Amino acid sequence: MKLKIKIILIAIFIALLLSSCKKEVEEEPVIVEEPTVIVEEEEENIEEEIPEKVGIPSPLSGIYVEEERVNRRPVAVMFDNHPRARWQSGLKDAEIVYEFLVEAPYTRYMGIYLINDPPSIGPIRSARPYFVTTVLEYDAVYVRVGGSNQAMKDVKDLKIADIDGLSSSNKVFWRKSHKKMPHNLYSSMEAIRATQAERKYRMIGEFTPFKFHEDEIDMEGSVANKVIINYRKDNNTEYIYDKDKKVYTRYKDGKLHIDESDESPIIAKNIIIQEAKTRVIDNEGRLDIQLVGEGNGKYISNGKVIDVKWVKKSREGKTIFYDLGGNEIILNPGITWIQVVEPKTEIIIE
Repeated sequence: MKLKIKIILIAIFIALLLSSCKKEVEEEPVIVEEPTVIVEEEEENIEEEIPEKVGIPSPLSGIYVEEERVNRRPVAVMFDNHPRARWQSGLKDAEIVYEFLVEAPYTRYMGIYLINDPPSIGPIRSARPYFVTTVLEYDAVYVRVGGSNQAMKDVKDLKIADIDGLSSSNKVFWRKSHKKMPHNLYSSMEAIRATQAERKYRMIGEFTPFKFHEDEIDMEGSVANKVIINYRKDNNTEYIYDKDKKVYTRYKDGKLHIDESDESPIIAKNIIIQEAKTRVIDNEGRLDIQLVGEGNGKYISNGKVIDVKWVKKSREGKTIFYDLGGNEIILNPGITWIQVVEPKTEIIIE
């Protein structure tokens, strides 16, 4: 009997123990690991939207604009670059700009315009024969104030479409008071175009343009993130490449080159360095720069530089630049600065 009671008690104890264990197990949280699902995303072909080109390309820059702004005659303006003339107004709107040596130690600019009509242009300065030679390449209306004797004779003999500040009214040229004479003579494209029409100069240009890529390209060449051209002691031009904007920002004599009209930096898409034989021809230090013939140079764009050759067969003919393989250079669309230098000029490219 006692044995039976013991067995019953043991059975009850085991039942209670199992019940307790079951309860504890049920109260423990159950962790269910969900299977990892790998979703393969489809690659989207996201193409960068290229703005639609409107109009036709300018023969000076390859920039697309309305046709009526292209079908005109270029205008070439002489810009003063004496330190007391800085900064220039309207220079940023030129599609091509030349920098030439004049009487030491200075340089002077000539801006070539077609598609833009800046309301303020200047200071305007005098002509030299090699500027006249360059004007002929573009069949341009030439805007200046006086010039050397030879330049004045060339303008007359070659029948240049000329607008001279010495023989034009104050409706075409005017002086501003913020600079001293002779570094303060200004005009506007509106006044220049009106004078062109009044004097019955041809309204459409006839010239050989540069060649431009439809869309810009990165050429193969040496790295050119900084370009320094030492024209004279204390007279240098520098370009710094902006990798984000893919243009060069210009500096003159160590200072950021800005446009007087809005203080925006002067920039260039293309830089051409053209070596030309140069010699002093009179006691005033005036120069003869040989632009007819051939010579060496460099073409710089989008952070790269290549060596080039240039050829100009006649005074009226187009200066054509070739790579060393004999292929004509095709420029990237945008503003071009042409730096005409003596062959011995120190040029640093980094």
